Parts: sequence; C-alpha cells; structure tokens
Amino acid sequence: MPITGVYFIPTTPNATTTLTTLTERLRASFTDEDLAPIGRWFLDHKLMRDTPGLLPASSTQGQRPTKPRYMQLLSLSHYPTHGFIYTSEPTEKPVHPPSTGLPASAASPITSAASPGQGSDVSQGASTAETPMVMTTVPPPAYKTLFQHFTYACQPFWCHRLTVTVPNGVVYDVGDFRVRMGDVRQTVPTVRARGTIVEIEWRGPSVVDSLSGVQDRRTMPGTGEDADSGIDVSFCALEEADVDAEYVATASLIREFWGRLGIAGAKEAILVPGVGKEIKEKLGKARKEKKDGEGKAKNELGILAGFGSMPFEDDVDPTAGTDAARQYMEVLRFNR
Repeated sequence: MPITGVYFIPTTPNATTTLTTLTERLRASFTDEDLAPIGRWFLDHKLMRDTPGLLPASSTQGQRPTKPRYMQLLSLSHYPTHGFIYTSEPTEKPVHPPSTGLPASAASPITSAASPGQGSDVSQGASTAETPMVMTTVPPPAYKTLFQHFTYACQPFWCHRLTVTVPNGVVYDVGDFRVRMGDVRQTVPTVRARGTIVEIEWRGPSVVDSLSGVQDRRTMPGTGEDADSGIDVSFCALEEADVDAEYVATASLIREFWGRLGIAGAKEAILVPGVGKEIKEKLGKARKEKKDGEGKAKNELGILAGFGSMPFEDDVDPTAGTDAARQYMEVLRFNR
C-alpha cells in the first residue's frame, strides 16, 4: 500500500479549472527525462447523508444538535478489484433499557482510531469528519448493488446528496512519484465543475509498501517464494512507531513535491484520521503469528489480507488503497 497525498483545488461553477495550469507547471518543474505520461485513470464518488427530518430534536436547552452522519462510496480505476465504503460510526452507544438501571446519560461518545502524526500533523486543509468514520471494501458487483439498495430501499433514512466523477484523468511518472490529475465533475444533483484533484503517490523505498506486499509474495504463484516459510522476521521487528514515522517522513516529501508546483488555495489530505490503520493491523497480526509459532500458508491469507473488510475471491489484498480512499473522501465530502 503506497503512501499518498491528495490535493483538491476548488473552482466556481462558471470558472475554468486549474488542470491546464497544473500540467504546465508540472512540465516546467521537471525535465522530460523525469516526467512521463503513462495512462489514464478515473474516479466515481457518491455522498449520502442521513435524512435530517429523522434526526431527534434537541429537547435540552443549550444541548448540541445531533451531528450529521455520512456514507461515501468510492471507486478508483487503479484499485479495480474492490470499491470503498466509508461511513460514520454512531456518535453514542445504544441507550440501555430502564430495567438495567443505567441512565441514558451513561452513553459516551465513540472515539476515532489513532492515526499517524496525530495532533499537529493532521492535514490542516482537509475537512475533518463530523463523527468517527469506518472503512470497508466490497467487490465491484456488491458496491453497485449496495448503492442501489441505499438509494431505493433506505431512501427514508439516507439521502443521495451528490455524485462526482473524474472521467478522464491523466497519470504521470515523475521520478520517485506517480501523479494522478483530473477535473472533478459533479453529475448529481446538477452538472457542474467542482475543481481539480491531484493524487501524489510515493514510489520510492518504503517499509509500509513492502509490508503490504508480504501477502502478495506468499499467495501469488510464480513468485519464487516458499509459502510455508512464515513471516519475514524483519517485518516482525517493526513497531507501530516506525510505521508512524515513515508516514510523517513521506508526507514531508509529498508536501515538498506539491510545493514545487506553486498552486495556492488547495485542500490537502495526507495524514487524515485512520490513515495507516490497515497496515498496523497487518503488522500486529504478523507479529502475533510469529510469536505463536504459526507459519502456515492457510493462516497467512486471513492474517495479512482484508482485516476489517469483506473477504472475497480474486482480490489478493482487499485493504489495498484504503489510505488513498480516506484522503479522497476527506476532500470530496463537500459541505452538504
């Protein structure tokens, strides 16, 4: 799972986007030897929000109104084996019945998962979720079916607020980076331009990317790896602090790269809440497996792939791209 950063440059409905300016500055900042267009990419993002009319009214004076809850569905062409679903967690624990003797005030908010660079390292440009969010991935057919289900069967509870797409983005290799750029077009509820989005992916040496590839080497045929060799000891020696440090260091490289383009007014999403969650889970599971002395290939598939996601066939790593998906969803969760 490569480390990425996402930037969104908004535009007014009748103004031109910054894609042309971005392309010109990218070409001016790097030589032809470093800059190589390699293909196209696309994105589809749908935002749903709980129906405001069904939210309970605040009966206590001065009490904060219930925060809105969101559901986002994202499809990325560079992760074709699954779609991403990001949804708000309940803000409070369920209230116990009166027979239990626990008052309703005993319910407490659910805290979000820790993320690398927690605190001052969280991106200042990206909007923060109103409530903690949970990520999962599903096969492409299920992704489409779930959206139809929530659009029609759950319409009284969830309202489809908008759909945006990047229909024809461009991909460049620039040294140790891969850059994806494209114009964001809103298709629902009305057709309009929303701005330009840029994903900057670090493709240089990366412990995080190597860790996410452990399972690939042990499950894909023809790789020359011994499926019964167990987990690489070097990965088991890593700590979560090492993963956090790499995210922070790579974020600095991505910000330096973006700074060379000189584009003002962009919303940034790099060290967003939850980034690195799946990598840490893989690391923890791998270390536990080594400690317990379990090196069976049949266990590696369950340990190294898709923790927290729906397991399904033909997807070597269901958690691939979850960091990038969180970043896209942060900047595409417009004020709705």
